[in-house]
Formats: sequence, C-alpha cells, structure tokens
Amino acid sequence: MNASFPEQKFALDIKGGPDCDVLVAGGGVSGAVAAIAAARTGVRVLLVEEQGFLGGSLTAMGVGPMMSFHNPAGKQVVRGIADEIIARLQARGASTGHIPDTTTYCSTVTPFDSEELKIELETMLAEAGGRVLYHTQIAAVEKAKDGALARVIVCNKAGLMSLAAKVFVDATGDADLAVRAGVPFQLGREKDCAAQPMTTNLKLANVDTAAIRAYALAHPEEFLFHPCGPEEAARRLRESPRISLAGFLSAWKAARERGEVDVPRDQVLFFETAEPGVVILNTSRVTGLDATDPFQLSRAEAIGRKQCAQIFAFLKKHAVGFAGAIRMDTAAKIGVRESRHIKGRHILTAEDLLSARAFDDAVALGAYPIDIHSADGQAVTNTTHLKPDSAYQIPLRSLLVEQPANLVVVGRCISATHEASAAFRVTPISMAIGHAGGVAAAEAAARGVVPSEVPFGAIRERLLAQGAQLP
Repeated sequence: MNASFPEQKFALDIKGGPDCDVLVAGGGVSGAVAAIAAARTGVRVLLVEEQGFLGGSLTAMGVGPMMSFHNPAGKQVVRGIADEIIARLQARGASTGHIPDTTTYCSTVTPFDSEELKIELETMLAEAGGRVLYHTQIAAVEKAKDGALARVIVCNKAGLMSLAAKVFVDATGDADLAVRAGVPFQLGREKDCAAQPMTTNLKLANVDTAAIRAYALAHPEEFLFHPCGPEEAARRLRESPRISLAGFLSAWKAARERGEVDVPRDQVLFFETAEPGVVILNTSRVTGLDATDPFQLSRAEAIGRKQCAQIFAFLKKHAVGFAGAIRMDTAAKIGVRESRHIKGRHILTAEDLLSARAFDDAVALGAYPIDIHSADGQAVTNTTHLKPDSAYQIPLRSLLVEQPANLVVVGRCISATHEASAAFRVTPISMAIGHAGGVAAAEAAARGVVPSEVPFGAIRERLLAQGAQLP
C-alpha cells in the first residue's frame, strides 16, 4: 500500500435506473444505428452516451465526410439505416449525397452537416420508440451466476446508477463494456500493441475552394492521387460539387524541414463539407499513445490542438485558397482510429477481406481499403486497395463472444486483426455493423435467448426488411 494514498472505504449509493430489453452503450453512429434498428423491432431500447449528442466520430470527433458507401467500381455496398440517414439529410439540404471522391482514394465520399446529423439521429431513435441517456459513462458491470451480464453501473449527474437489460450492445469504440465484463482483447497490433495514431480534426470556413480546384488541376504533382492517378482526378475535380484533396506536398515538406510544423505526416488532407467553402482538416497525427489510458488520452488532446494551430498557420501562409480562411473549431474530442479489438467467435483477418471470403452468417458488407496510418511515428500511410468490383463480408460471429453470451459488440472494436480493422473502421461500414448488431440483440431479447441462439435466417430476414445490403 502506498503511504501517500491510504486505503479508504466508501459506501456507494447506487440508484436504480429504468430496465430495458436492449441497452446500447455508446451513441456513435454504430451505436445510434444499433439502437434505431433494435427499437424498430418493438423491443424496449435504452441508449447510453457520454456526450450530449449522438454521432460519435462524425460529431464529437469532427470526422467527415463518410467514406465510403461504395466499392472501387462505384457499386453501393452499404444501404439500410445508414443510407436512410443520408436520404433524410439530403431532404433537409444537409448532405450532398454520395459524390465522386476527388482524392481518388475511394470512388465516393458523402459530405454532411454534423449539427443536422445530431438532430436526425435523435429524431430517428425517438420515432422508433428508443430512449437516450446523455452525459453517462459505463463504470462497472454486474454479472449473473451463469456469467451473463445482468446490469451495468453507470456514472452521470445523478451519481451511480444501475441499469438492467436482457441483451447488451457494446458500441463504445474502445470495447469498454466488453472489457469490464471480462472479454479478452488485443490492444492495437498483435506484435507490440501499438495502435494507429489519433487525429484532432480542424474545421475552417471561408476557404476558396474554386481557387484550390484550379490549382490542383494545374499542378497535379502537388497532390496525391491514388490508386487512379491524375487523369481520373482531373475528371472528378471538374464534375464533383465538393473537393477533397491530399497534397500541398512541396510546401508542406519545406515547412516541416524548417520546423514550422512537427506533424508526422507527409501531406495535408482536407475535405469540403456539405456547406461550400467549409472544410475539415484531417491532418494532425498523434502517435505512440494509448487511447484507453486516461492520462495518455489527455496528453493526446493537448498535442492534437497544438498540431492544429500549426496546420492552420501553415495553410494561411503557404496554401492556395486558405489565405482568408477562418478557424471555426477543433473537434470536441480527439479522433481514435484504433484501440482494443475483442477476441470473439471469429477473428476477422486481412486475408478474409482481400479474398472476399464468403461467410454463411454475413451481416454487413464493406469495400473501404486497408488503410493503416503508421503506428511507428513515420509520416506515411500504407494502403492495400481492393479489386475494383470487390466487397468483403462481416460475419455475425465477429460481433459475438463466448461470455457474456448476452453481449453483442459493434463498431471498430469487433473481433478482428489490426490490419482488418483498418478497413472496416470507417463510418458507413461501422453503421452497417451496428445495424446488424442491433437487430441480433433485439431478436434475442424478444425470444428470451442469447444472440448466438437466434436462428440466423430470422436476423437476415429482419435486416433485409430494414433495407440492409447483404450477400
């Protein structure tokens, strides 16, 4: 016992909260879609979220646009509730819909208004009959004698609260609920536990995107266009209503050499939002820190903000189209690409994705490339692109664990390797995974069984009825 911190005993006052059939921990887009999907089946759903709004990486972390609903050939592989969200945003003038990706990294991107997304997700959950509890974090769990999850202990303005459910969905991104329940996991990559770097996103207004578009057409050597090349990029730049670019290569390199910026990245990556002239800078890179360690995460937040100040100063001085830019904000929370991967009933691998392995319990599709931002402090990003008309499958068993059997995991922390997770971690695929997990949880709760005991045909039928794209 450390003499500086003598042992103290506290009488904990844990209040009883509302019971439900399905409790979803985490209101990012994967968790929000899981809750909407579950509630639409008629079961009682409670969504617990640490922020005061839904959307996670797309709202709290400032990520945008969504990449990508399509495979490299342009065939749509993510539909269902995820695509319904886009249609509803389009109807309100809050999204352009799916448009050509002018970086050529993907076939399409999907810009959106993040404030409208918050409202739309809340609206859809309320319409489905689900409830949300904001400003609430998972603190601990209570298990039954058979090892099943019985309750979660949460912390919020009321203090500690106990919430019971039949089935639980972990949509925390970091597998917080699963880890507290004793589920084994891998932190980062297998060889050394290092994870992909974190990024603080920066939003700017009053950007002259017409000037940038003209500059990129005149100086393609200053930008990265892969895998399609500058000719395809020029075609997309001429037709796409919004621009996305990775570049200003020589000016950025020179600024790094002069010490003006110390961001370990070889490019400036930015995306125009649904609002013309408003762009998101996805350029900062915070390496070597563990997003599940609260002290390291706190340090990462400070580093990310400092990097964004450097990036903004660089753009104002050296980048065409940014001289009159106005800084709107940095994201409320640093973006986390990778932390824990649970060890579930099937560990999804890069080979599963690249070979387009068929699974008899496939519940979601994806086609984003394996996109690994260096975990070693290097400036590069390593990408493995899929074949043009390819799409990979996500099996239900990668969302399920042996114990607790009444737990479903969705989002980027499902059972997968470091390489595989680098592909499906993006928001459209995470939403498709959330859709599947919500349906599986609801079907189990309605039947009074655990998710692995639900006939897969019933889950597939329900997903198809809700518009999901399946093999």
